[in-house]
Amino acid sequence: MSGARGFVGTWLVPHLEAAGHAVVGVDSDVDVCDAAAVADSIGAARPDAIVHLAALSSVAASLSDPARAARVNALGTLHVLRAAQRRAPAARVLLVSSSEIYGPGAGAPFDERAALAPRTPYARAKAAADRLGAAFAARGLDVVRARPFNHTGPGQRDEFVASSFARQLAEIEAGLRPPELAVGNLAAVRDFLDVADVVEAYRRLLDRAVPAGAYNVASGTGIAIGELLSGLLAASTAKPAVREHASRWRPADASVGDPGRLRRATGWAPRIPLADTLARLLADWRARVKDAPA
Repeated sequence: MSGARGFVGTWLVPHLEAAGHAVVGVDSDVDVCDAAAVADSIGAARPDAIVHLAALSSVAASLSDPARAARVNALGTLHVLRAAQRRAPAARVLLVSSSEIYGPGAGAPFDERAALAPRTPYARAKAAADRLGAAFAARGLDVVRARPFNHTGPGQRDEFVASSFARQLAEIEAGLRPPELAVGNLAAVRDFLDVADVVEAYRRLLDRAVPAGAYNVASGTGIAIGELLSGLLAASTAKPAVREHASRWRPADASVGDPGRLRRATGWAPRIPLADTLARLLADWRARVKDAPA
């Protein structure tokens, strides 16, 4: 597994181990931009399955360094696919793509047949990686492409919207910042899942009985970012003023996924209510803020 020490990786590794799988995880110790290192790692592990999580996951970071996003997210995926084809040709390969590859939506859920319309360097690199996965599948490699929509939970960095709100609230509660919460466009609509539900979907997609191809990992329900904030405020003791900041502004579009194909193929459905996810996220940030060096 690449990206084993990232946000999702730290949830997926123990989830797979609890299900009886032996996991060989790599992270920054194997640079996916180094084709030889990737090939050596896969050759040494001799895996039955490969999960490719490693990525530059921040849209904002991709805007400031598009070339790095392309190297890590597209070229890195090519290296993994080539190494799998040469060193572990019988392995199932789970590529973790992104809902960002669909581009902006108008409200109707995207299914896997929707045209790809990426609009950021991050999304374009992920779309290229997704297409590479399809190309290698056409050559006979057993490739599954997961397209997760927004997900959050304990351990997520604060560059993502729910985690950003939770950190700010935890710091306000602790008296570490003024009672003012910085937000972007609260009218944008997104499809949110708990990270624990997402890793369950990934585990099920590793089952060889599940046909290869692309699968949305989504709830099928859109929620405005303002509603997400309301859920966090309900769990918090803070009563901050809410201020819009231009640097955080994003268009008021909608990105919702149709999870029907995943449900039919695996029986998967999200189990964790969003309110519970947000409460756990806020509790995690309270602990992180408390334990942070003075």
